[in-house]
Amino acid sequence: MQNLQPFIVIGIIFIMMGIILVLLPFIVQYIPSLEGLPWLIIWVYKTDNFIFATSPVLLIITALFFITKFLRH
Repeated sequence: MQNLQPFIVIGIIFIMMGIILVLLPFIVQYIPSLEGLPWLIIWVYKTDNFIFATSPVLLIITALFFITKFLRH
């Protein structure tokens, strides 16, 4: 069980990041001042009744993590 400790921590971090990414469009809808943040931190796309918000930094970190894990094996 001791060997799995880093994976458990990383898994919890990914779950929290996922929850944040799912809630981000709703947060942006009620707090429009978040759109003023730099695009690298939060990117918001709005049209009619559709709001898409994501964080390029989180996407890049996630991609790099999976690439390094894939290349190690």
